[in-house]
Amino acid sequence: MKISADFDSGNIQVIDSSDAQRVLLAIRPDLNSSHFQWFHFQVAELEVGQRYGFVLTNIGQSAYSHAWTGYQATASYDGEHWFRVPTRIVDGQLHFELRAEQPQVRFAYFEPYSRARHDQLITRTLAAGAEQVACGKSLEGRNIELLRIGGRAAAPRKLWIIAQQHPGEHMAEWFMEGLIERLQDRQDEQMAELLAQADLYLVPNMNPDGAIRGHLRTNYAGQDLNRAWQSASAERSPEVLFVLEQMQRIGVDLFLDIHGDEDIPHVFTAGCEGNPGYTPRLAALEEEFRSRLVAVGEFQTRFGYPRAAPGQANLALACNAVGQAFDCLSFTLEMPFKDHDDSPQPRTGWNGARSARLGRDVLTVLAQMVARLR
Repeated sequence: MKISADFDSGNIQVIDSSDAQRVLLAIRPDLNSSHFQWFHFQVAELEVGQRYGFVLTNIGQSAYSHAWTGYQATASYDGEHWFRVPTRIVDGQLHFELRAEQPQVRFAYFEPYSRARHDQLITRTLAAGAEQVACGKSLEGRNIELLRIGGRAAAPRKLWIIAQQHPGEHMAEWFMEGLIERLQDRQDEQMAELLAQADLYLVPNMNPDGAIRGHLRTNYAGQDLNRAWQSASAERSPEVLFVLEQMQRIGVDLFLDIHGDEDIPHVFTAGCEGNPGYTPRLAALEEEFRSRLVAVGEFQTRFGYPRAAPGQANLALACNAVGQAFDCLSFTLEMPFKDHDDSPQPRTGWNGARSARLGRDVLTVLAQMVARLR
């Protein structure tokens, strides 16, 4: 048996692999940060038919140690089709197992969205008529593409959607793939109506360095990008600085920041009710968005984060910072690492395909609301 994580989004440390029934492992922290939760590794030279067991020994020190309860690890033989495997917590350690059907398998915290797939998405999107408005650079020099998909409206609404500020939240770029593919479907009359009124500005991956390095939360400098929207700098958070500069140049009429939540087994949103500039107009738009999304997709409003008290929002978060600066409807949209308990699918849990479908469903809501955003 050979265990490796020397690849895109790989993360694992081998402690002891002498017992195939109880391979001891640890998750590596983010570079320049103490955060960790994401893992992704490959096991090769397996004996087909044999049972293998793996133990993540350091989950008690992870960023969201309480969130492992109810979690099921994901596995794939081909890197394309992912499924959940039996997982349990024993003495503060995460145990999962597999009876090998092929000689090689990958395990991950969630179905990964690779950089190669990202590059293919960008190429395909541009070839289908999107415009690359600008391209920022991460600290390690990777591209952060800002794409525009729009029509020919005289005064279009400017709708912004960004994803994967937290690099381990790979469901966010799956969401973007589904959204982009629907936007470019020329047979979709509802999208034609949306694009007759709006331009969509899209950043499919805000944190490519962290994603490639197998980080959970931070960029190369150890900066949580979603805590940098009041202090963005070229030295620690050029990814955020780039997007903010483009927003100030272009304008914003709606903002969605796409994330994943380790703990809550539901799809939900967090709004701007704690912002000093929060108004009844914004409250009504938030309520309409949520109610319309409940009607069309895997979404609910009973579970989520506690509401912020009036005037007490953390303006370092993208959702609050953009909503305050541009007086616009602004949401953080969260998907689970576990499953959406309102419509559970035990074999896959929440996965890439469901994330992509949610992206398409959100566009239905935007098409219904675009005329009332201002």
